[in-house]
Amino acid sequence: MFSSDELQRYNRQIIIEEWGIKGQEKLANSRVFIAGGGGLASPVAMYLAAAGVGTITICDNDIVDISNLNRQIIHNEKRIGLNKADSAYATLSSINHHVNIHIIKEKIKAGNAATLTGNSDIIIDCLDNFPSRHDLNKASVKLSIPLIHGGVSGFSGQVSLLVPPETACLSCFLPSKTDRKKIPIYGATVGVIGSLQATEAIKFILGIPTPLKGKILFWDGMAMKFDSFKLKKKAGCKVCGKK
Repeated sequence: MFSSDELQRYNRQIIIEEWGIKGQEKLANSRVFIAGGGGLASPVAMYLAAAGVGTITICDNDIVDISNLNRQIIHNEKRIGLNKADSAYATLSSINHHVNIHIIKEKIKAGNAATLTGNSDIIIDCLDNFPSRHDLNKASVKLSIPLIHGGVSGFSGQVSLLVPPETACLSCFLPSKTDRKKIPIYGATVGVIGSLQATEAIKFILGIPTPLKGKILFWDGMAMKFDSFKLKKKAGCKVCGKK
């Protein structure tokens, strides 16, 4: 049962036809794991907390730097030098006290990815490095937990909903290595892509069918254009291919 405060808080989304009280109850009982506490994680975590997702876990072992502040709106100037997970906790707790916020101050890697994500209903990839993304993907496939991938560069970005074993996995289309150059990022780009990731997470939890399942959506902010393509399982994929 929801308190009168919660019913008022969520009223404008509860009246959405596909949502309703039952949908709000699904959100309240859901567990979302957000990998990363930076640019993409900012809108993802803030919108999920505002929507009433029951338990949100944010995993990041990095600290807030002044160079983060053009895009990582979950942090502020007073938190420079603070762990990003701690900073995210402070912001999310101030947005919605009904939500359980868990923080993990660890780097995601092969040895811990499955353990960290094991009790979640959905995993959201808000990372900024390829090795950790692939370790996260392996955990998603191993545990059969859906993964919402997001990536950005400049004025463009991409989103994909991967549902093992039905769809391709991240390893089927994302390179395992890349150069270490700093990726240019405009703040609102992560706002767009992160908002799309949050929307896909909400739809998945509510059981609303999505055309993005097994596809990748590209957004070109310069041209203000969206394109999507179906992702095919890579023959002989070492992660999701048949053993």
